[in-house]
Amino acid sequence: MEDQETSVDANEQSNESQNAGDATIASEMEQQILDEISAEDKLKDELAQANDKYLRLFAEFDNFRRRTSKERVELLQTAGKEVIAAMLPVLDDFDRALKAMETATDVVPVKEGVALVQNKLKHILTSKGLKPMEAKGQPFDGDLHEGITSIPAGDELKGKVVDELEKGYYLNDKVIRFAKVVVGA
Repeated sequence: MEDQETSVDANEQSNESQNAGDATIASEMEQQILDEISAEDKLKDELAQANDKYLRLFAEFDNFRRRTSKERVELLQTAGKEVIAAMLPVLDDFDRALKAMETATDVVPVKEGVALVQNKLKHILTSKGLKPMEAKGQPFDGDLHEGITSIPAGDELKGKVVDELEKGYYLNDKVIRFAKVVVGA
């Protein structure tokens, strides 16, 4: 009988340890599930934050794009304002010259007046970065000159600009008008 009691005690201990093991496994599984749920919630929060950050960044970029587009339109509308304002006195001088020509009996003062207005205009344009291009006598360069025609010339003028039909200009070292030239052949 003692053997039976020992056997029952051993079974009970085995069942208790098995139940304790099952409880530990269940507890571990519950903790694992809770950890997974917590990790999932954390990932959802991070996703929501990233999505919010993306939407804010997109809105900020859209505002930037609109603002720069508006500024560009304003700049294009007023780009020549400074140059035009600087040329208004020249326009006034031309008006005065035309009035003076109506009543002038001597041509010499009128010529001097027109030459002064021309010099004033050249000075204003030079101060704004306009530079005339020197083409006559220079070697022909397709990047600077527009060859209108060629004429027979001596060996020393072959491939060089013989005559300039229309002057070329630089604006801040960039060609804004090519010189129309006659090239020696």
